[in-house]
Amino acid sequence: MAWSELKLKGAYVYELEPIWDSRGFFARTFSAEDFAQSGLNPNVAQCNLSYNYKKGTVRGMHFQVEPALEVKLVRCVRGAIYDVIVDIRPDSPTFLQYVGVELSAENRRALYVPEMFAHGYQTLTDDVEIFYQVSENYAPQQARGYRYNDPLFNIEWPLPVSEISDKDKNGPDFVVPVR
Repeated sequence: MAWSELKLKGAYVYELEPIWDSRGFFARTFSAEDFAQSGLNPNVAQCNLSYNYKKGTVRGMHFQVEPALEVKLVRCVRGAIYDVIVDIRPDSPTFLQYVGVELSAENRRALYVPEMFAHGYQTLTDDVEIFYQVSENYAPQQARGYRYNDPLFNIEWPLPVSEISDKDKNGPDFVVPVR
């Protein structure tokens, strides 16, 4: 498995290592053993599929708090997305910084999203499907989110927003914890 760490510590892009022959290729998309050996959380409690009709659709910025902290492995299996994570760990040197990565059916990359990173994406094409492996089951009591255009995050989305839920559009802004 080919991991590339991003500027936000603990976040990685995963590139497939295909084995090609006359039929096409075969590639491993997940190995709990390889994750654990790389120091990554290998637990998969739930898998999710998200479908989006329109280019420009935004979903996010979502995460879960204790006791249901979650890690995500996100892959776009149809179309293309601009996938964004924001480091919301108060003690992190990259606190409130974000990274955006293009994931597509064509590039077959995946994004490893650590615990306490807000996650969201914008579709870059119509008819997009995203497949998530998640380390914890969805826990509505621990589910949180911030507004997709929170000024503290200052995310530069690549397209005008065409579709967004009221929850994501009107979510709260991030408040820096008082110490």
